[in-house]
Order: sequence, then C-alpha cells, then structure tokens
Amino acid sequence: MKLLLDTHSFLWFVTSDSQLSPAALALIADVNNELFLSPASYWEVAIKVSLGKYPLTVPFETFFTTALAANGIQILPVEIPHAAVLSALPMHHKDPFDRMIAAQALSESIPVVSSDAALNLYGVTRLW
Repeated sequence: MKLLLDTHSFLWFVTSDSQLSPAALALIADVNNELFLSPASYWEVAIKVSLGKYPLTVPFETFFTTALAANGIQILPVEIPHAAVLSALPMHHKDPFDRMIAAQALSESIPVVSSDAALNLYGVTRLW
C-alpha cells in the first residue's frame, strides 16, 4: 500500500519518538508499504530549523537524505494537479504544509499517516 507520511509521523519514525502510535509504526515499518514524503514536509522542517524551533544534531541536508535513504522513503513531488486540488480546498486547516499534504493525498488517492484529525475534514484517508 502507498502511504504519505505527515511531517510529524516522518520525524517521529526516524527519531524513534514514542509519540508515534503503534499502528502508525507498524504501517511505516512494513516493508510491503511504499512510503512517500511531501516536499512540504522538508520545507516545514527547514523553516522550523531556521527559526530554532526544531534543532537537529546533524546538518539539515544530511538529516533528510540519510533518513529518506535508510527507510526507503520516496519524495512525492508537488505537481500542478496537486496545487489545483489545494486551490479548491476549504480553509479547514490553516497550516499551509498540512493543506498541501492533504491535497497530494486526495489527488493521488493515498492515505496519510497522521495524528492530525483536522485532515479528516478534507475527506483524506488518515491512518493512525
């Protein structure tokens, strides 16, 4: 199954954070699942790192390239159809990164691994 990881799910998985639910951990760790990450996620983290809100112990680029490669996570590029879906989404969620993740999930019919119940308002299939 294809899965789109929300930013926090990705971070909690690669840092072995106990906030990741057991069900989410099982889904992400299942080698039969195809894992994707939106550029919105690394953009969001880059902003938080630059503001000092998310410290990393290694350089940003090293953190992401290593985490993605080590876990077989692919980047789901933001395409024009994704932005088209985004442009039509109601403002249920004010976070632009989560809105893009929702738009990509809807456009690609991919479930999102996320604890964020606000994504449900968009009709996204959310697994947690």
